[in-house]
Amino acid sequence: MTETGTETGGQSTPPASSHRRRKKAGKRHVGRWILLSLLVIVLAAGGTGWWYFEHLNGNIKGVDINKALGKDRPEKAVTASNATNLLVLGSDSRAGDNGKLDAGSVSGARSDTALLVHIPEGRQQAVAVSIPRDTLIDRPECVKQDGGTLPAAHRVMFNSVYSVAGPACVVKTVEKMSDVRIDHMMEIDFAGFKGLVDAIGGVSVTTDEDIHDSKSGFDLPKGTHKLDGTDSLKFVRTRYGHGDGSDLGRIGLQQQFMLALLSEIKKQDLLGSPTKAVKIANSATKALTTDEDLASITSLAEFARSMRGIDPNTMDTIMLPVAYDTQDRNRVVPAQPQAGQLWKAIREDTEIPESAKKSPATGG
Repeated sequence: MTETGTETGGQSTPPASSHRRRKKAGKRHVGRWILLSLLVIVLAAGGTGWWYFEHLNGNIKGVDINKALGKDRPEKAVTASNATNLLVLGSDSRAGDNGKLDAGSVSGARSDTALLVHIPEGRQQAVAVSIPRDTLIDRPECVKQDGGTLPAAHRVMFNSVYSVAGPACVVKTVEKMSDVRIDHMMEIDFAGFKGLVDAIGGVSVTTDEDIHDSKSGFDLPKGTHKLDGTDSLKFVRTRYGHGDGSDLGRIGLQQQFMLALLSEIKKQDLLGSPTKAVKIANSATKALTTDEDLASITSLAEFARSMRGIDPNTMDTIMLPVAYDTQDRNRVVPAQPQAGQLWKAIREDTEIPESAKKSPATGG
């Protein structure tokens, strides 16, 4: 990935003709979220011993978002009191283990994925709203991870918020831009992603064209290949060696890979192999940061079990409606009234109107 980690950095916005590829974005995020839930369910059913339960609890990192955000937060509407809003972040840090795995030369850390998953009352369905990384937003004042204060800022890149202030500030930013109360937060990093792929023995993918990324040195002939963790990272990060070189081409690869990963986990006899289930659970929890309320195996298992009634094939996936910024055509801004209609429906836990699913920047 070649975007910078600064407030003004980010990828260029592809032309509107990429609408078909944009539609793939939400599904790749949903795959990641479903995968995490599935792993927790497997762990819960596997019946690991108490001692290992404690070990896995120690892997999970917790963030007290209630303390970091304070009382200046949206209140839930009466009609949405039993709904749940989960913010899923995929972090792309080049620090520590992630730095050793990097396929490029980018430093710093960003949120590579931002997905608000709304689970209505009854938990029989869900809607996932992806927020484009190159969206210009107004960032609220935040408490940084070191305890310092980050002042509010106007017209900054959405994906810069994580790099300058961490996940709690991303939660606050999403709440400010949507007026939607976020109940829970989950974050997974790329180093843990590699360990997860290796733990299941690799993932098979099929490409209909050669991939030659001269920037990262990743080459993959067309055809079917079983990728280990390291090559899987290169596969989902490649950009310039595939398609038109845009970020949307990479999004398509990420979606394809996440579905292949989920399929691989489903077909393995994890319940019949406690050793493998424990190995996978260990990799998954090492990669996981959650809000403090979910920062234990027991809490995660309970949350995952409550999601069992949701059919991923019927999950609605929506990109936040955006329009090209009038001052910088390489950036987008939330489109009105569509974005306002979308957030209102989520706030009130009502059906999302079709008009709120259309994005001027994609011609749809």
